[in-house]
Amino acid sequence: MDNIQKYNEQLANKSPQEIMEWSFTLGSAPVLTTNFRPYEVAILHLCTSILPNLKIVWCDSGYNTKATYVYAEKIITMLSLNIQLYSPKQTSAYREVYMGSVPDIDDPKHSEFTEQVKLEPFRRAMAELKPDLWVTNLRKGQTSFRDGIGIASQTGAGLLKISPFYNYSDKELDSYMLDYGLVNEYDYFDPTKVDEKRECGLHNREGK
Repeated sequence: MDNIQKYNEQLANKSPQEIMEWSFTLGSAPVLTTNFRPYEVAILHLCTSILPNLKIVWCDSGYNTKATYVYAEKIITMLSLNIQLYSPKQTSAYREVYMGSVPDIDDPKHSEFTEQVKLEPFRRAMAELKPDLWVTNLRKGQTSFRDGIGIASQTGAGLLKISPFYNYSDKELDSYMLDYGLVNEYDYFDPTKVDEKRECGLHNREGK
């Protein structure tokens, strides 16, 4: 953890591009995870402009909106993304037979639902790709958990995580996107979070 503190001090006043140019020198097998939520295109654009063939892990729950799928296909094509697609082992149709529709967050079945549609595919991706650097679009102010992690953080297994836009506000990201002609898609829904200020489990359980 001493390195994490040192990294955060070192990166505190760097631009997102400077952060990623430095970060990509640290590992030989980096991955970036995405879900094509609003503002994700910024980090996809930033990172692939530096490392075009970067592996992009998309754990597709199968519950995205039609707009998100259309948007994802547009961005994948526009940026020539090297998508590594991971989906749940069970189809949504099968799951709905024994679990019903998407469980509410206070439903006992919600934990199993989250495990199936997000956590298991993510762990499978990490096991197969074996990254030594995990790039994320976590930002301060999104959740109480994320407020305390910094630009650089570390998983329980010791994997280095870098969030280059960590200190950026929505307004600053809007400016970045305007500069590069990027657009958002706001019709997005994460069935494992429901509440925007609630963690889905990927970062506070799998990535802490």
